[in-house]
Amino acid sequence: MRGRSCVVFVLSLAVLLSAEKPLRAQTADVLTPARVAALRTVGAALVSPDGARIAYTLSVPRQPLAEDDGPAWTELHLIGQDGVSRPLVAGKVSIGGVHWTPDGKGLSFVTRRGDDAAPSLYVLPIDGGEARRVLSYETGIGAYSWSPDGTRVAFLAVPPAPRERADLERRGFNQDVFEEDEPMRRVFVAALDGSAAPRLIDVPGHASAVEWSPAGNRLAIALAPTPLVDDDLMARRVHVVDAGTGAIVANLKNPGKLGAFAWSPDGRSVAMISGQDVNDPAAGRLLLAPAEGGPLTDVLPGYLGHVGAIAWKDAQTILYVGNEGVETTLASVRRDGTGRATIVPAGARVVSQFTLARDGSVVAMAADAPQHPAEVFVLRTTDRSPARLTDSNPSLGTMRLARQEVVTFKARDGLDLEGILIRPLDEQPGRRYPLILSVHGGPEAHDRNGWLTSYSAPGQVAAARGFAVFYPNYRGSTGRGVAFSKLGQRDPAGKEFDDLVDAVDHLVSSGLADRAKVGITGGSYGGYASAWGATYYSERFAASVAFVGISENVSRVGTTDIPEEEYLVHARVRPWEAWDLMRERSPIYHAGKSRTPTLVLGGMDDPRVHPSQSLILYRYLKLHGQAPVRLIRYPAEQHGNRRAASRFDYHLRMLQWFEHYLKGPGGAMPPYEIDYRAFAGPGR
Repeated sequence: MRGRSCVVFVLSLAVLLSAEKPLRAQTADVLTPARVAALRTVGAALVSPDGARIAYTLSVPRQPLAEDDGPAWTELHLIGQDGVSRPLVAGKVSIGGVHWTPDGKGLSFVTRRGDDAAPSLYVLPIDGGEARRVLSYETGIGAYSWSPDGTRVAFLAVPPAPRERADLERRGFNQDVFEEDEPMRRVFVAALDGSAAPRLIDVPGHASAVEWSPAGNRLAIALAPTPLVDDDLMARRVHVVDAGTGAIVANLKNPGKLGAFAWSPDGRSVAMISGQDVNDPAAGRLLLAPAEGGPLTDVLPGYLGHVGAIAWKDAQTILYVGNEGVETTLASVRRDGTGRATIVPAGARVVSQFTLARDGSVVAMAADAPQHPAEVFVLRTTDRSPARLTDSNPSLGTMRLARQEVVTFKARDGLDLEGILIRPLDEQPGRRYPLILSVHGGPEAHDRNGWLTSYSAPGQVAAARGFAVFYPNYRGSTGRGVAFSKLGQRDPAGKEFDDLVDAVDHLVSSGLADRAKVGITGGSYGGYASAWGATYYSERFAASVAFVGISENVSRVGTTDIPEEEYLVHARVRPWEAWDLMRERSPIYHAGKSRTPTLVLGGMDDPRVHPSQSLILYRYLKLHGQAPVRLIRYPAEQHGNRRAASRFDYHLRMLQWFEHYLKGPGGAMPPYEIDYRAFAGPGR
């Protein structure tokens, strides 16, 4: 048996390498895993109060094998009045919480420098000079907000543990009291002249965001009852607090999940993005609350989209990003819900974030497109459309990218659905191609018609290798209003995953996809879909790559950190109320049907979808022994990979699996060893 295994290994390796030779020879002008690993992405674009400059953060990945492993670096750059971008804080740095100082003369950010024991607050003068530390706290500074006059900062931090506790931990009393000993994050106010120690704003709950009112006398604070993720998702509420006394003036009582919130310039109101009710899967309604308390108003009632970002243009007008289907719009609406107007229409780019100059005359935004990841764009009142200001990945201009298009199709029950198709590069008319179905997680999320290639999304890399890639927005996705996002509730893996098969049938009927060569992949809920495709729908999928995915619903509820969210916005029943449903909608229940080669991957420290979910899927499929299965576990990774090496490994394994089973010889699994250096060099 040892000799036979060696022969199979050598033959598999030879087949794999022979299949890869032409692919490697074609890499000069196409996107590859190494090039994806090097892509830089704009995080936030922040226009100065006077509208003259734009600061932005840039995520810079570490290069696999060439650098020490770890997550991407985060740099700070500035676009001056001349329109030229220059780095302010760059290199091996990780900064966060970037804001303009109220006077517009500096940029503040949180980082760890020099002798800092914890992240501290720094201010960098725009007209020259070194960044200086203006505030530190023993346990580190989290989110923060400047007072309007620039003399104080409200910030979030965890109070230091009592010395007695630290001493006990050193003596071995470091037991974990599960879900009870998580430290509360509190709100502090500090005067920057150093006249006094930071003052605790003693309000009950775990704080996650804080914003000064325009008058500087109040704070809007997002509070959850506990630090648990479930409470953060489902029980976070906005409170208006007197900044001097700490007294709660109003609980604004958003009815569902909470997104961003913002004071009106006159301080009379707080706009927020919220769920419509406690069962709404996502925060996407634009609500307006009186700062003194009282009923909330839906500014966009019946909106068939999801609001993604907001900012006040003036005391009467709110700008918002609307996620509408697979596109986005930047629009405005008056506080009374009238006067809706489109500023940036759908179609050209996908806007994810924006900021406004103080007088509302300049909008800076981070936006991506099918041709590039997020870059900085600017729109002035004199412009007809946003102008792109950055090119963070100039090499993409030399790459041949496959055609990307929006596809609409009908589900078997007549529901209209849509998704995004990346066609094979160098597609030949009349030829059928292997298809990869890339399924988003959530399911309260959706894929947009922008940049769709990453370490876990095959996109343009797979298209360059002769695959068609389809991103379906199945029922339960966001972007089409509350009712559509609730269509998957009480029906896990039911019609929502039938939609995926209907998408495949549509692409087969169109003449593009080869019915016998269809793969499925996704993470989290997309991993659930991939496991379902490998078991219940095994006859429809020739390969599956399931990442941090669900495989058994009863134990999932008992091992996740979001059991209440799962109940309220997904299952709508407890396991003990529907044992049969939970069992039958678990991929492992159908493992005996599986004939689909399945690659299972996940982080070993995942608190959301416990690592046991991947292990049990692997074990059931292996015990049935009817198709190849492999389990890859990433140490120290959680719900998605953050480190450069883990991401690169995942990307290579995903492509290897699909090439072997959808284009290659199939049969025995490809070798588990990866020659990383063969893929990591220039042109790879």
